[in-house]
Amino acid sequence: MSQDKPINSPRVKLSQKQYQQMVDAKKPKVNLLSRILRAFISGGLICCFGELLINVYSDVFGLTHDMASNAAVATVIFLGALLTGLGVFDKIASFAGAGLAVPVTGFANSMVSSALEYKREGLIYGIGSHLFGLAGSVILYGVVTAFVVGLVVSLVR
Repeated sequence: MSQDKPINSPRVKLSQKQYQQMVDAKKPKVNLLSRILRAFISGGLICCFGELLINVYSDVFGLTHDMASNAAVATVIFLGALLTGLGVFDKIASFAGAGLAVPVTGFANSMVSSALEYKREGLIYGIGSHLFGLAGSVILYGVVTAFVVGLVVSLVR
């Protein structure tokens, strides 16, 4: 599409270039450094909390490091799901950005959000069929990738 071609509307006579200038003028300015720092710090805090959980599960409950790691991941997923259900996760995520969305908390949020969105349609057709809506592709490609990597490693050995 040409940059100078007017938009076909009876009320508006703008070229594509003029329209883009209007959009750019109204678009809020983003402080990229601030977003990067917030994501880095919030993601780091989640990781520190995970390490704290691992230490608690190891020292207090006597679990091995591997078992404590699994329990810590399950706890963080549970907390992410709980915060989503309570409506708090989105408020925290608007501040933390990718620092909260990238770890396993983002996985929990995507599952619970899908379930909450369709809960009025019932347990089977609503929650059951939409629970893995967004997370399904992540799970699928994670399993396929793990299979391929495992196959390559076993063939190399």
